[in-house]
Amino acid sequence: MSTSNMILNNEQIQHKIKRIAYQIYESNVDESEIILAGIARSGFVFANRLKTVLEEISNLKVTLCEVKLDKKNPLNGVKTSLPTSNYQDKSIVLIDDVLNSGTTLIYGIKHFLEVPLKRFKTAVLVDRSHKKYPVKADFKGISLSTSLNEMVKVTFIKGKDKVELL
Repeated sequence: MSTSNMILNNEQIQHKIKRIAYQIYESNVDESEIILAGIARSGFVFANRLKTVLEEISNLKVTLCEVKLDKKNPLNGVKTSLPTSNYQDKSIVLIDDVLNSGTTLIYGIKHFLEVPLKRFKTAVLVDRSHKKYPVKADFKGISLSTSLNEMVKVTFIKGKDKVELL
């Protein structure tokens, strides 16, 4: 029987989102526009939450981009909700909820590196440090030491956000 352990509650997650938003703003203070590229589903929801805070604390034009890739077969390619011309020569932050092995982020990074960019960073809510690839999160909410058989579950429900260890 598996039990869940609460890692972050709603209030703690809101604090992490605000802190990461400030870090993103600080590293892009000279920019007029930034692209937040959220990996489909939870990463995109996380990007949307960051966008809301960034718009409150800065005068940056924040554009959301949804990044879709097949997590089981990442070689199938990456699709984005924005055409390449919309993020070329701009500052991009690739965002996901959890960094596990780095597979999802590395294939997302590969896609964006085929386009000339001004600046490129990554952000995750939870960094588990079980990397198969040399990828790191530039901005992270929390680093967790977990075993490979444990699972981190991020739930984004307005007012009830939570991170659990299963």
